[in-house]
Amino acid sequence: GWAGSHVALMPMPNLPDLAGHLLSQDVIWVWGGSVAGLLALWRLHGLDGVMREAWQAGVVLTGVSAGSICWHAGGTTDSFGPQLRPVTNGLGLLPWSNGVHHDSEPARRPLFQSLIADGTLPPGYATDDGAGLLYRGGELAEALAERDRAGAYRVDRGPGGGAVETPLDVRRIH
Repeated sequence: GWAGSHVALMPMPNLPDLAGHLLSQDVIWVWGGSVAGLLALWRLHGLDGVMREAWQAGVVLTGVSAGSICWHAGGTTDSFGPQLRPVTNGLGLLPWSNGVHHDSEPARRPLFQSLIADGTLPPGYATDDGAGLLYRGGELAEALAERDRAGAYRVDRGPGGGAVETPLDVRRIH
């Protein structure tokens, strides 16, 4: 059977062997919140390397919002305050940038596009709330959605210095 567990790093780690625990999991799910804070805490505790080792061992890494951006090269974040800013120091397990809340937070889409257009972020993938991206290795395998009309998009740097957003086929899961 399945058994869930919870890893906490604040105010101190809740497990004596974080690396051993994480490497023994089938799935690591990361919630939303501050992606900048998450990455800083992981690096402080050496978990950035542990996450890379888990990924290389075939552990499924997943999450929402900050828990999606963290696996990528970077994305947009409100970790630094109410004004959205780029985060460019994701774990980089996936070489793409990641745009979250593409449909629900009006400032996200134009900022994500402009950061790719100006080269601050590499080309990447964005999702509306309720949509997700499935990668196999470093390549996108498919886009999935838990609700109707939740979209996913490929965003590339355009020829004239802008951004080109291409809607992806999204498979609705029930």
